[in-house]
Amino acid sequence: MSRYLIAEIGGNHEGDFEVAKDLLYQACESPVDCVKFQVYTGDSLVNSRLSPDRNKHFKRFELSIDQYLQLAEICEGKGKDFNASIWSHELIKEFEKYLNFIKIGSGDLTHYYLLEKVAELQIPIIVSTGLSHAYEVDDVVSFIEGCDPYYKERDHICVMQCTSMYPIPFSDANLAVLDSYKKLKHRIGYSDHTEGFTALKFAYAKGADVLEFHFSSPELKAERTFRDHKVSLVADEVRALAADLDEIDDLLGSSVKAPCEIEITTDHVTTFRRGVFLMKNLSKGHILTLDDLVFLRPAIGIPANEFSKLIGRKLKRDVLSLETLSFDMFE
Repeated sequence: MSRYLIAEIGGNHEGDFEVAKDLLYQACESPVDCVKFQVYTGDSLVNSRLSPDRNKHFKRFELSIDQYLQLAEICEGKGKDFNASIWSHELIKEFEKYLNFIKIGSGDLTHYYLLEKVAELQIPIIVSTGLSHAYEVDDVVSFIEGCDPYYKERDHICVMQCTSMYPIPFSDANLAVLDSYKKLKHRIGYSDHTEGFTALKFAYAKGADVLEFHFSSPELKAERTFRDHKVSLVADEVRALAADLDEIDDLLGSSVKAPCEIEITTDHVTTFRRGVFLMKNLSKGHILTLDDLVFLRPAIGIPANEFSKLIGRKLKRDVLSLETLSFDMFE
């Protein structure tokens, strides 16, 4: 299974550019495919009259556009994809050359004007679905598909299961939702807000091959109180996650059901299955009944699943008990 791991630094830098760079370097040393930030201004995101505290919170976490562009250059230099949730369509053009997808956060799933503007770029869209009812997920996928035929292609939309709280108990991860997302005929993923990486492994095993998780450092997790650090992985945990995902790939194997090479080379296909044999010596002209037959390993001669073809057949010659049978022995 292909997979794509997104390390979401998000706001874990808490407005400190040096911290942002340090986290970026640590993420790039781990086996992630993409390092992601969040680009916004408090005033373009939160109504300062209705939610002044939230507005101040986001302002405190702001970095400048130039700083984000520096981070993008560092990321590319390290051979990793750079990305950011850009919560204002006016800013997207600043970063377009760095983005191989656009991430729509759960809070913007109903921001259809933003989606419309993003769809003009014909770049794959990843949509997180926290806070949503199933009909809203169906609606947003239909809306994006309707913006441009480009988005009818499977890989041009990824629908991410997500629960928008930090942290969440395992019981709120609701990974079973991934099964219903498969009917949307697009790529599916999981954006994690649990602690640890157990949920990410189970999501991957259920078919979510785009995995997003918050990323921090051991020091910040120990020292800082900002909630996202609590649900974040550190570089060593990402390495452990990647190793576990490799094992899951091995366990999942092929979707084509056929004997494995190891079953064939050990001859288990023959030695574990049963063939049809005679229970006793029978003479030429005998007409077989079920009572004449015994089913034993190995499956040599006539296989057990063809026993019914022997009932009522007449022997052409004498046949010994447990002798290998073939259909040319019968009339």
